[in-house]
Order: sequence, then structure tokens, then C-alpha cells
Amino acid sequence: MYQNRISLIGFVGNDVQQKSTKNGTPVAVLSVATKSSWKNSTGGYDSRTEWHRCTAWGKLAEFAGKLEKGAHVQIEGELRYREYQKAPEPNSTAAPIKRRLAEIRANRIMKLDRAARQDEPAPESDAAELRSKNRRPEPKLVWPQPSG
Repeated sequence: MYQNRISLIGFVGNDVQQKSTKNGTPVAVLSVATKSSWKNSTGGYDSRTEWHRCTAWGKLAEFAGKLEKGAHVQIEGELRYREYQKAPEPNSTAAPIKRRLAEIRANRIMKLDRAARQDEPAPESDAAELRSKNRRPEPKLVWPQPSG
């Protein structure tokens, strides 16, 4: 049995790049930052941020295109490697440079951000009405008792 599964929880590092293939298939490329922290030998904390290149295709790419820089996301997919050749500088006799790139091919993206909070207070009339509905009626005490 073989398994190639990646699950990242992190933050989108920049606005998503949207592209499409020659036949019109949408592709989205995004960078996701993850952070790990640990206690060092002096008792303080150290941390390291890792950047991950992620790609999404089709409908998932359309969803990813709506994500903004700083969005908290969970991305699940598989690790893929691809090679390409970087062209040498013009007027250079150097041979092309082979590059190898690792990226996560996303098959699921979940936005983890909470819904925007409404920081506006309720209008005064509504707030007073809510207070009166939630309050127990106060007992009416009459002293001395009326005669009669």
C-alpha cells in the first residue's frame, strides 16, 4: 500500500494567482505559510515559518481564487515534484539550469476564518426592549396596606 497525503493548516501568503491552461481549465497557485515553535535550550521559544506552494485545478481553483492574503485555510492534497529548465542569461554560453520544484496539488481547501463580527451595538430602543423581556417582573410592595 502506498500513500501520498499532505494536510496543511496555515495562512495564505499573498493574493492567489489565477491562470488557465490552453484548453481553458482554471488553475490557481497560492503560497501557504505554516509555523512551528519549540522551546530552546535557554528556556525561550524559537519558531520557523515554512512556505508551501499549492496548486488547485478546476472548480477548486475558482474557489481558491476568492481567497485573500491572510486567509486561514486547511489544504489537503498530495505532494508532487516537477522539473523544468531555467534558461541562461542572454549572451551567455552557460547551459540551461535544471530546477526541481515541490508543490501540493490540492484536492480539498477549507477556509477556517470565522465570520465577520458585527461590532455595532443594537439600537437603543431594541436594547431596552430586550432588557425588559429578559428581566423578571419586580414584586410590587405596598406599605401600609390600603384600607378598605
